[in-house]
Amino acid sequence: MGLPNPATLTLQSRVKLSSGWEMPVLGFGVYMSYGQEVINSVYHALKTGYRHIDSATLYENEREVGLAIKKWIHDTGGKREDVFYTTKIWDTDQGYKTTKKAINFSLRECDLGYIDLYLIHSPNPGKVMRKETWLAMEEAVKEGKIRSIGVSNYGIKHLKELESYATIKPAVNQLEIHPFLTRKELVEYCQANDIVVEAFCPITRGLKFKDHRVQNLVKKYGRTPAQVMLRWSLERGLVPLPKSSTPSRIEENSKLFDFNLTPEDVESLMTNEYYIVDWDPTNVA
Repeated sequence: MGLPNPATLTLQSRVKLSSGWEMPVLGFGVYMSYGQEVINSVYHALKTGYRHIDSATLYENEREVGLAIKKWIHDTGGKREDVFYTTKIWDTDQGYKTTKKAINFSLRECDLGYIDLYLIHSPNPGKVMRKETWLAMEEAVKEGKIRSIGVSNYGIKHLKELESYATIKPAVNQLEIHPFLTRKELVEYCQANDIVVEAFCPITRGLKFKDHRVQNLVKKYGRTPAQVMLRWSLERGLVPLPKSSTPSRIEENSKLFDFNLTPEDVESLMTNEYYIVDWDPTNVA
């Protein structure tokens, strides 16, 4: 499952997940952002028009993200259901009983009433733990604590394993994807199986901004490197999750919906590199 026609997307566009719920096509990441900084950045992102916030237990900022969302709701008259909130279970919490505790912890921390999307952060803990974790997540969906469930950093073999026991299919697979880590086969597998692919580190934390292939398109379109790379994600049917604490960059990263990359230009950024910015557990046992 990819996005609707990229040419018709706006900042308000959403993609329908296999769960039946809808997710905004542009997210806002909060990794390595803490305290008042994350409150300010999430609040500014929401004021800018983002409606999709991506956190995790590992990030240690679920409480602050919740505070920012509630402040935005209070100040603007917005509604809880306007904001799509994601969090993830960390490796050391996986397992049936510990997953149940982790979900309740995340619910208390964010204090938003429910979680829109809950992800297994990685496949690292192994087959037994992955299965127990998923079964506990399915129960949380049935209890109304979580609306959609999915995974992160799962390779094709992990997804096939999950298919063997899941009664609720994964709605999302969140992966490090950018022009220098394209994951073509994995993306195509997910999209063929109605799994929306989210892209973290979609702008390589700025490490590839000066690459000549990016710069060629910067000059052609009169856009920033970040905007070119984020638009590339949208053109591929991915949901990018840019992160910034700088108000001007938060705004810049949202201005993606008044231009398109040609298919040829998208292809020009499909490099053969396997450039890891963060981590890659997609091949673990």
